Parts: sequence; C-alpha cells; structure tokens
Amino acid sequence: MKNRATEQLIGGAIVFKEIRGNRVHFLLSKTEGGDWEIIKSIGRKGESSVRAAIRLTKEQGSMNVTVIEEASRATGVGTINGKSMVFKYLFYVMVFKTGGEMIGFDTVSWFDYAAAIRKLKLKREQDALRSANKLIKVWKREQKEIEKSLQV
Repeated sequence: MKNRATEQLIGGAIVFKEIRGNRVHFLLSKTEGGDWEIIKSIGRKGESSVRAAIRLTKEQGSMNVTVIEEASRATGVGTINGKSMVFKYLFYVMVFKTGGEMIGFDTVSWFDYAAAIRKLKLKREQDALRSANKLIKVWKREQKEIEKSLQV
C-alpha cells in the first residue's frame, strides 16, 4: 500500500486598504518567532480556501472585506504527528471595508508595499504580495473607469 500524503488547503488573506487617497497598505501578522507573514487559515473539512480566508478575516480580524481575486498559489510539504502533509496555499486579494479591534491576532500592522515585501521572509508570500500588488493596480484602474462611465 502506498503512503499518500494528506492535502491541507490554506487560505491566505492579502488584505489591503487605501490610506490618504491612493497609498495602498497591506495587513501583516507577526508570528511567535517574530517574523511577519500574510494572515492565513487552514480550511475546515469541506471548506474552500477562499471561505477559510474570509472566515479568518471576520472571526479573528473583525473585518468586513471584499474578495477581488485569487493572487497566487503555492505548495509545501511537512509532517504533522508523523503524517506527511501537502499544504496547498491559495492567496486572495481582499479590500478592507470596515473593521473593529483585531482580537484574534497577537500582533498585526499595516505596511506600505515596500515595507511589507521587506518584512516577509517566505518567498511564496513575497511572490503572492507582488502578484496582489499588480492585481490591485489593475483593479484600481478599472474602478476609475467605472466611476467615469457613471458620471457621463
């Protein structure tokens, strides 16, 4: 019998907000080890990765967000309780709408793109943030075009 690795879906929430008009800031969380990371949640049984990311922002972050698009995907391999696991990371770009106190996280902070990319240690998260930043620029252009067309 083959020893098959179990798959685990992980939804990453690349949450951004605009500060002072156009300046985009990204939300990062500090790990117990002191490194900064994109907030992520393991999907529950039968739950999609995007649903896990939305749940995380609502339950732990007390945030109301809108999902714009999937930013990137990555995989990793690890062991939990002696069992091989394949971790499938799916990162989603989310615009911050409203929110209260983020009680579910020890330490969180908003960073502009340059600071956020420097703070992230994992390549998969840096790649996800780069992709998200490009998608946000396109999304913002599309939003401006929609606003212009509504004014006519």
